Amino acid sequence: MTTPQHKIGSGFGARSTAEDVLAGIDLSGKLAIVTGGYSGLGLETTRALAGAGARVVVPARRPEAAREAVAGLPGVEVDELDLADLESVRGFAERFLATGRSAEIVIDNAGIMACPETRVGPGWEAQFATNHLGHYALVNRLWPAIARGGGRVVSVSSAGHRHSGIRWDDVHFERGYDKWQAYGQAKTANVLFAVHLDALARQAGVRAFALHPGAILTPLQRHLPQEEMVALGWIDEAGNALDPSFKTPAQGAATQVWAATSPQLAGMGGVYCEDCDIAEVIPGQASGPGVREYAVDPEQAARLWRLSADLTGVDAFS
Repeated sequence: MTTPQHKIGSGFGARSTAEDVLAGIDLSGKLAIVTGGYSGLGLETTRALAGAGARVVVPARRPEAAREAVAGLPGVEVDELDLADLESVRGFAERFLATGRSAEIVIDNAGIMACPETRVGPGWEAQFATNHLGHYALVNRLWPAIARGGGRVVSVSSAGHRHSGIRWDDVHFERGYDKWQAYGQAKTANVLFAVHLDALARQAGVRAFALHPGAILTPLQRHLPQEEMVALGWIDEAGNALDPSFKTPAQGAATQVWAATSPQLAGMGGVYCEDCDIAEVIPGQASGPGVREYAVDPEQAARLWRLSADLTGVDAFS
C-alpha cells in the first residue's frame, strides 16, 4: 500500500517537542539505533526515546565524546561508526548482528552540511557519501535485525533537498563543486532512499519515512562561517538566532521521533514529513513548506537504489 503525500492532521505542529509526541507511548522492550545520537537533534532524540523506555544504541564517529554526552541516560549504549567508511559500517553492523537483537527503530540522523569539497573512499563527494551512502549501507547490512523488529526506518532529510535533485550525470561533483547543491543532492537522496526502502520492506512489516526537522542551530552548522550565517539572516553578530521560525533542539527532534513511534502512522510509509505531520508536495517551482516532486518520485528512488547498490556493493533485497 502506498501512502498519499498529504497531511493527516496529526494534532502536533512546529512547536511540538519530542516529549510531546511521545506522551502516552511506552517503548519498553524496544531497541532504537540513532546515528549521531549524541549531538544536536540526535541527542534530543536519544534522550526522548530513552525516557519513553527504549534501549538506544548510538553509533558514533567519536565514541568517547558520545559516551560523555549520553552519560546518565538510562539504557543507552555507544559503539563506533564512521559513515564515510564502508568498512566501519560493516564492522558496526556485524557487531550488532552478533548480539542477536532486533532493531524496532532505526533513525538515520547523523550528517554533514555545506562542508568544503571533501573526498572520501574511492573519491566520493563527502556529503553524498556520508549522509546517503553510509546510511544506505548501514540499513542494508542491519536488515536481518530490522526485519525481525518489524518497525520503522527514519531518514533525516531537510528542506535543503530543494537545492538539488540527483545529478545523475555527475553525482560526485567531479565537474565543479557547490557546497549547497551537494547538500541538496544528499538530502534528496535521503528522501528517495526512504521511498524505495518502504516499497521493498513493507512486506516484512517494516515502514520507512523521511523528514525535514526544521531550522535549528546545532553543531550541523560547524562548516559555516559566522559571517555567512549572519548574511543568511539566521543569526546576529553575537550568534543569537534571528529567524523566528527556528526551532529549539527539542522541537527539531520531534518530527523524527513522531515518524519513528506514532501510532497515527500505522500502516503508512514512504512519505516525507515535517512539523510532525506528512507534508504536501510543492507544485512546480513554488516556494513554501513541503517536498519537491523529484524527491518522492518512485522511479528516481528505484534508480538511486540501483546506483547505491552498485557503489557500495550491498543490497539486502537483491
